[in-house]
Amino acid sequence: MPPAIPEPTRPGAALELLVHGVGGTTPELMLDDPRTVRVTGDETAAIYRRTVDQYAEEDPERFADGRPVPEAYCWCNLTSGNGARALWLLLLPFMVVNLAHWMRPPAERQAATVRLYGVLVRLVALTLTVLLTAAACEVALDLTAWQCAGSARCAGNRSWLGFMSAAQGGWWSQPGRRLALAAAVPAALVGLLWYLSNRTWSAYEAQRPPRGDMDGDGAPGNGPRPALGRPGFWYGRRLVARLRAAHTAAGFLTVAAAVAGATARYDRHAAGTGREVLGWALEGALLLGGVVVIWVVCRRGRSEKRLDNRLDHAVVTWLPGASIALLVLAVLYAGWSRPTWRSAGTLPGDTTFSVIALAQGALVLALAAVALRLYRRAPHTRTVLRGLGGPAVAMLACALGSVMSGGVAQRVADWLDGPATPGTGGEPIGPPVLLSWQASVIPVLLVLLLVPAAVLALRTALTARRLAPVVEAEYEGERPDPVRTRRIAATRARAALTDAAPGVVGIVAGATLLLGAAALVGAWAAETVPGKAFEGGHPFVESAAEAAQALGSWLIGFGFILFVTWGRRAYKDASARRTIGILWDVGTFWPRAAHPFAPPCYAERAVPDLTWRMSSWTRRTGGRLVISGHSQGSVLAAAAVWQLPAATRRRVALLTYGSPLERLYGRWFPAYFGSRPLASLHRELHCWRNLWRRTDPIGGPVNVPAEGDKPEVDHRALRDPVVYGRTHEHPLPEPILGHGDYQADPVFAKERTVLLDRLPPALPLPAPVPVPEQRTEGGPPGGADAADPAGAAGDAQGSSGTSSG
Repeated sequence: MPPAIPEPTRPGAALELLVHGVGGTTPELMLDDPRTVRVTGDETAAIYRRTVDQYAEEDPERFADGRPVPEAYCWCNLTSGNGARALWLLLLPFMVVNLAHWMRPPAERQAATVRLYGVLVRLVALTLTVLLTAAACEVALDLTAWQCAGSARCAGNRSWLGFMSAAQGGWWSQPGRRLALAAAVPAALVGLLWYLSNRTWSAYEAQRPPRGDMDGDGAPGNGPRPALGRPGFWYGRRLVARLRAAHTAAGFLTVAAAVAGATARYDRHAAGTGREVLGWALEGALLLGGVVVIWVVCRRGRSEKRLDNRLDHAVVTWLPGASIALLVLAVLYAGWSRPTWRSAGTLPGDTTFSVIALAQGALVLALAAVALRLYRRAPHTRTVLRGLGGPAVAMLACALGSVMSGGVAQRVADWLDGPATPGTGGEPIGPPVLLSWQASVIPVLLVLLLVPAAVLALRTALTARRLAPVVEAEYEGERPDPVRTRRIAATRARAALTDAAPGVVGIVAGATLLLGAAALVGAWAAETVPGKAFEGGHPFVESAAEAAQALGSWLIGFGFILFVTWGRRAYKDASARRTIGILWDVGTFWPRAAHPFAPPCYAERAVPDLTWRMSSWTRRTGGRLVISGHSQGSVLAAAAVWQLPAATRRRVALLTYGSPLERLYGRWFPAYFGSRPLASLHRELHCWRNLWRRTDPIGGPVNVPAEGDKPEVDHRALRDPVVYGRTHEHPLPEPILGHGDYQADPVFAKERTVLLDRLPPALPLPAPVPVPEQRTEGGPPGGADAADPAGAAGDAQGSSGTSSG
């Protein structure tokens, strides 16, 4: 008898889930096909396939050659969609301080210190809300309603202020009533921030992640999970709601304090015991409200070990409502008739900005001490600034807030006061003295930054010259071309500048802290603007102070105008909106854990999307899956894989390229992407491969070594360009790709195939059931249940399994 011929084995279903990086792209470009169809999702974020692959799982022959079906997950509209995204530019300080929360050094058995770190960051974030509201009060209440409306010259030049002019003696001319009316502007700003935070939460972050087979702390039964794998990590509804209520209340209380404070000070110097007692009572109530706000901010942090669906209804409902009630009482109290009251100088209580600056400096220093304590317990050479990355970024957030608040105040004061520098005119209309001092140190800071900029430029040039022979050695056998070599070496040297970013951030943060302290001391000691503080001194010092104040006032006003014009352009221009969206791609990956008014976290929508798709597809088909992430998409892919149940994770391979997982995230966020979490991800995954280039300024190796039977994660550095000179196959010079087009390298397809081959064999697909019905529009022949009953049952099983718990 002739030997039996074995039936050929079928590789089974295979899927490649592509996730794009920063800036986004179209599904047509990702799938290299102009004909695509959306298989799941909505206009904000969706998964697409080529039209010919829409029902690939129904045809087992489609997978006979082992090639996977490509799918593209497009999430770019989460950060660069409609024109409302332009408003996010005003939230930049809030986004930056939120990053500081996630930059803490890793810690073990230091729960109290970790909680203290989170509390300090949340308090810094609270001061930024108060600072922004105080800036709005400065513009509306002080500069406009108090100073300009109280000046006959200023109000006479602006007809729209005539009804509030003190010179005309109308009903609104009394200072208290002017302040009460102007309070509508900062109160509306606080209401807008609350609305944006609440609306973006519903649109972006209210996605419940799958539960799978996780236990209470997110572990599949073999020990605690890394932080990004915990069930509640991507669902911070409870904390965001608490912080939103607290920050909203803080904003309204700041407005109420600005209105009531000036009125109460007048009543304490005027006759009338009843009003004085009422003023004291109102200020005491405002102080009590502030204490409650601070308690709410400090009381509770994130709950990640379980999916926390509860809400603190009393805090969320009563705290903003009580603050609004106090604001209404303050407005009514200020509107009481006081015929003898006149406004002169600046609004009483302008020391608010000094107190905020002092509080921010003290909080940042305390945060630095806590961060150093955490770092010393588990030091690592790759952690930026020896654990001080979080405090440095928090300091930059405070600086951004000061620039934005000072910029709007200086710009409005300059507009109201005419051509003179604010605070120096004959009848000056100017902001608080501290804002002028803070503006004056900006030119000094820019001069100081010239030194590290020159050092980096020189070092880059020397590095490029040193790399020239290294480049030629890598293309052994090629005829050297000096121009081509210099270009490749210079690209590599510029790409290495990314690794110098921590030093620059540290220098800027340190200089900002010292110069801010000098500005605070100068404002308190001189009690006047720098241009007047040095009058009568050495001519050089006097002229330098006047020049610094004038230039700083212009620079800080220019910065505010730049923010406004960028926002206006982004509102009308989709391409500009996409450019701004790239900033948010990097800055809004993390949940809103410190500031509820920060731009929304797109990962709280994207990570559950990817996790659901991988879980449901593998349960339905039993197939092999490679999730393929480029740049920021690799970070999303890793976070989604961490969230998978253990059974699903064994059928998934990870392919990353141009990935900042270790180079940026591992160094700046070591507690979440440091060496230990990445090594844990390598152990839990069946297989993982990372591709990188030396010319890539963003991506790099993940530095995870081989372990057991698992090879090293990093592939050796890819050649870039692929070909040095002209060849018969490449008659034209190949471009230097840098961060893009990794799929163009032949290594990409080879490594993807290797990953698929390493995965366990796919379960066989059932044969399609022939049915007489015609294909229905938008569905498979005879419906999904008829064509693939086992698959439909598996899908139902996957849905019930992942949504339970």
